[in-house]
Amino acid sequence: MLYTTKNAAETEALGERLAELLDAAGIARAFIAMRGEMGVGKTAFVRGFARYFNIWGVKSPTYTIVNEHRGRVSLFHFDMYRIESEDDLYSIGFDDYVARDGFAIAEWSENVTEFLPDEKICVSISRVDGDAESREINITTDGIYENIGI
Repeated sequence: MLYTTKNAAETEALGERLAELLDAAGIARAFIAMRGEMGVGKTAFVRGFARYFNIWGVKSPTYTIVNEHRGRVSLFHFDMYRIESEDDLYSIGFDDYVARDGFAIAEWSENVTEFLPDEKICVSISRVDGDAESREINITTDGIYENIGI
């Protein structure tokens, strides 16, 4: 499904809506693969997603690689920008996080495509030409997530 947001607040609201739909469907564990260039709003989307579950203080995990948050659910927020190999993923405990209950959200997932779970939600964010604030956000689902209504 393709959405257009006019500013960061609307991008956050769309992230919150995705969380609400997953919660309403009884889904308490999912992998969300985020794609998009630097500064396009990936972290804003995650912030909105987290807010739905009463998780605050979400920031980009650029230097820590993964931030673990707790609210009504666990949220594992990854930044795959500097991940270059399967060994890098292993060293951050990627498989362990993905196997746990909660939501794993990976920014820059295009850098680790071959290691992503088969069942996932993909969120691609891009700039709208001629508008510095607007974004096009394409959300696709695979496997068990196909019927969540997004």
